[in-house]
Amino acid sequence: MSIRKNALWLLVLVSGAYLFPVAQAAEIVRVEAAVSQSQSVMGSTVIPYKEVTLSAQIPGVVKLVAGEVGSSFKQGDVIVQVDESQVQAKRNAVLAQIATAQAVLQNSQAQYTRELVSPRSKDIGAMPGMGLPAMFDMFAVRPFADSMMNNYDSDMGRYTDLMGSASGVSQSQSNLQQAMSQLQEIDAAVRDAKSIAPFEGIVLAKMVEVGDTVQPGQPMIKFGFVKYKRLQADVPSGLVGNLDKDMVVPVRIDGNVSTMAKVSQIYPIADPSRHTVTVKFDLPVDVVAAPGMYAEIYLPERSKGDAKVAIIPRSALLSGRSLPSVLVVKDDNTSELRLVRLGSDQGEGMVEVVSGVSADERIVDHPPAAVSSGWMPPTK
Repeated sequence: MSIRKNALWLLVLVSGAYLFPVAQAAEIVRVEAAVSQSQSVMGSTVIPYKEVTLSAQIPGVVKLVAGEVGSSFKQGDVIVQVDESQVQAKRNAVLAQIATAQAVLQNSQAQYTRELVSPRSKDIGAMPGMGLPAMFDMFAVRPFADSMMNNYDSDMGRYTDLMGSASGVSQSQSNLQQAMSQLQEIDAAVRDAKSIAPFEGIVLAKMVEVGDTVQPGQPMIKFGFVKYKRLQADVPSGLVGNLDKDMVVPVRIDGNVSTMAKVSQIYPIADPSRHTVTVKFDLPVDVVAAPGMYAEIYLPERSKGDAKVAIIPRSALLSGRSLPSVLVVKDDNTSELRLVRLGSDQGEGMVEVVSGVSADERIVDHPPAAVSSGWMPPTK
């Protein structure tokens, strides 16, 4: 029976050794230096890769809205259409003007051709002719009038009649061209009555319904390309210098989706009132996110060229104190208690120290609880 008890106690002692490991002995270590991994968290919003606002181009009543918010459309599909009955009526009136202008042009061209072939100045019934036989009028009366009547020149009369006919043709052509231009303007208005998808995407917001009266410039639909998505953030101007185009930074979407995003665009100017710069980040294609979701972007606080920072083991922090502190070993092999300001976690049990200690200084690792300045680990 005693043998069983001894075996049982031995098993308990061995198990306890695994459950309650012996505390590691204190030792003196040097403060290391590493590149800072401190990050600032910036709030941002998921936005479509491209976004446009389709506005009304002509006044009228909305007679077609092809889909609701979230509806998908291909490039060239009609999304919204405004009633173009009034524009079509104007088009018919312009077509009538074109027909009239074409008839007037034909008549003007005929008059010009007649003047070329049979000038009115050669008409025997016109002044200075006297109604005499045409041969006598041509060879006797008109030459006499040209030589004796100083205020009459038959050649100048013919030139004037010819130019008048040519001017009539030119005016008719101008009237026809003006009517054709009006037709082109109305045809453009007819096309503008339809709001067409400029690219493949979905409806992000709908501001009108069938039956609404719209005016030129009034927004009707927000349309976006959401196959690819982006993040947009207003970054303080002091942090923008740490970013480069195509740089990759960690992000967290809606608090539960962690991924990486690439800097795609940095605006060249800052907001003068908030002193921030708009930056856009491209998200991976396979990330599940909807436009408008909240996202957090982790931006580096130091640029790549900055000096390295001090890092220490977390086990060197004194336990039981309200403020983080360590024991720093001085040159005379005595220790002093020093408060430190911690930065980001470096992983593998190391933490960044923003202030309090410097690289290559010596500190006490694994110090016992409740020790203070002057305590040193026992020499081996």
